[in-house]
Amino acid sequence: MTTAPTQPAVWINACPAHRLGPADGAAVLMPDGRQVALFRTLDDQYYAVDNIDPFTHAAVISRGIVGDRGGEPTVASPMLKNVFLLRTGLSLDDKTVRLTTWPVRVHQATIQINTRAEQGTP
Repeated sequence: MTTAPTQPAVWINACPAHRLGPADGAAVLMPDGRQVALFRTLDDQYYAVDNIDPFTHAAVISRGIVGDRGGEPTVASPMLKNVFLLRTGLSLDDKTVRLTTWPVRVHQATIQINTRAEQGTP
């Protein structure tokens, strides 16, 4: 049995951590051309999801409203107010829709995003 070689984790610098305030979002262009919406929640957790709203196909998720549903961090798209879980990207309005998510970390006061996505749209 052979397995495909796995790519090493590559972290890209998104922005200095102090530039992203609580409940803020920012759009980040990944090396492969994808747009990622980067968020910092009120409890200083960081998330990265697709910036393209799957319902309107507009690049607006980074301008969404950060909140929570029962303690689970969310973002509401500014277009039609569809709500997505930031941890998994799952749409709370249509369970067949999911935003792709990426691992995020803070390294030496810089927010970094892993280029390898964790989950994708089903």
